[in-house]
Amino acid sequence: MRERAILIVSFGTSYTDTMEKTIFSIENRITEEFSQCDVFRAFTSSIIVKKLKDDGFYVDSVAEAIENIISLGYKECYIQPTHIIAGMEYEKLVEEAEKYTGSFEVMKIGKPMLYATKDLRNIVNILTQSTGCAHDEAVVLMGHGSEHFANTTYAALDYMFKEMGYENFFVGTVEAYPDLETVIKIIKREGYKKASIMPLLIVAGDHALNDMSSDEETSWVNRFISEGIEAKAVVKGLGEYTGVADMYIDHMREYLGLRDKNAF
Repeated sequence: MRERAILIVSFGTSYTDTMEKTIFSIENRITEEFSQCDVFRAFTSSIIVKKLKDDGFYVDSVAEAIENIISLGYKECYIQPTHIIAGMEYEKLVEEAEKYTGSFEVMKIGKPMLYATKDLRNIVNILTQSTGCAHDEAVVLMGHGSEHFANTTYAALDYMFKEMGYENFFVGTVEAYPDLETVIKIIKREGYKKASIMPLLIVAGDHALNDMSSDEETSWVNRFISEGIEAKAVVKGLGEYTGVADMYIDHMREYLGLRDKNAF
């Protein structure tokens, strides 16, 4: 048996089709990159874990996954979250994982996708190279949002798009600031008549299908239309972009101190 285990931790989703294209895709890339290790999965959302279990699809919680890794005798445990910001879900993961620090010779916990300034630059490059939208069309990225102070990451990302020359990219959130009303106000002020709305979420699940693109009057697409802006939804989770998986791998290589990918 190998001595090293990698635990990939996601918030989770109950939409199994998009799960395969996003979370599983990221897991597969990490498995390929670190083929010397055994890879395990956990979700931090207890609601999603329970719903999946009721549907016959079992996913460990963080504690269950770590205890399983301990029982199998691994000496080293490397935990990589697929969370976007270092918010409440990330802090919950760190708090839970650190309870088991003494059970391994080595335990390390990686950073979420958007943690350092260079991460903001990387995601700007990935998304701007993938959208193909005209400069006279607004591109709106819908994030989740959080009451945690790390929510400022979304505003910083919006600023980074502008600083890098992409004036037509805007970042908003479902549950925090910048909110939908703020984004609409700015886009109207800037004079845009068209908008493409995309999820700034790892999976295109509940928020993307309901809050963003549903037929409800309150969906982001319909709110833009009601304000006289031609809008369409691009239902594609961040996990579907190869470059996003590479960002998590780069985080892992950084905390592992690796320059040669074969050195681990």
